[in-house]
Amino acid sequence: MKLISWNVNGLRACLKKDFLPSFLALNADIFCLQETKLSLEPPEMELPPDYDVFWNYAEKKGYSGTAVFTRHAPLAVSYGIGQAEHDREGRVITLEFESFFLVNVYTPNAQDGLRRLAYRLEWEAAFAHYIMGLDAQKSVIVCGDLNVAHREIDLKNPKTNRNSPGFSDEERAALGQLLDGGMTDTFRALHPDTEGAYSWWSYRAGARERNAGWRIDYFLVSTRWAKHIKAATIHSDIFGSDHCPVGLEIDV
Repeated sequence: MKLISWNVNGLRACLKKDFLPSFLALNADIFCLQETKLSLEPPEMELPPDYDVFWNYAEKKGYSGTAVFTRHAPLAVSYGIGQAEHDREGRVITLEFESFFLVNVYTPNAQDGLRRLAYRLEWEAAFAHYIMGLDAQKSVIVCGDLNVAHREIDLKNPKTNRNSPGFSDEERAALGQLLDGGMTDTFRALHPDTEGAYSWWSYRAGARERNAGWRIDYFLVSTRWAKHIKAATIHSDIFGSDHCPVGLEIDV
C-alpha cells in the first residue's frame, strides 16, 4: 500500500500551483492533506472516480483542516480525538480498516514566542492517549504535519533554532514519548543518518533554494509493524506549498 501526506497550506491556493498533476503523479492508495483551510464547501476537483473523500473543517473560517482521499473503503471514519476542547480546529481524521487505523493529523503550532506551548502540550498528551488507545486494538499508521523536528539532524540549523516553535525541548520530548510508547518514525527507521532531508522550508530568504529546511511531516507506525515498511520518501521536488509531500510504502 502506498500512502502520501501533504500539508498544502491552503488547498485552493495549492490547486493553482499544480496540485492535481502532483496528486495524480504520486498515485497513492491513500492521500492525506493537512491545513486545507476550507470551510464546509470543498473546491471543484477532477479526481479519479475510485477515491472516496473525507473532510474535517475547523470552526474558524480559513484555518487548519484535514482531508483524506482513499481508494480503499474504510470500515469506519471518525473526526477529532473525542475531546471537545481539541476538536474545534478540524485537525484529525481517523479511518479504520480491517488490519489497521489510519490517523491523519495536523498538530497545533506552538506559535511565535511559544505563546501556545501550554495548549500544544495539552494537545500532545491527549493525542498520545488517543493513539495508544487505538494501538491497543490494532496497528496504527499516523501521518501528517506534527510541527516538530525531533532530532538535530531533522533541521538545517539546530543550534540557532533551539527552543524555537517546533524545536523546543518540550515539543521534542512529547514526540519522543510517543515513539517510546510504541510508535516508529518510518523515515528514520530506513534512513537513520540521512542529512538534509526536509519537508518544510520558510518562504523567507530563499530557504528552499538553499535547502535550509525542517523535517516536520511524518509517517509513524506501530512499532510491531516496522518490519512491514518498504519505503519512506520525501518528495522535495514537488512544489505548491511551503511543505512537500512525504510518503510511505508498507505491506498491510
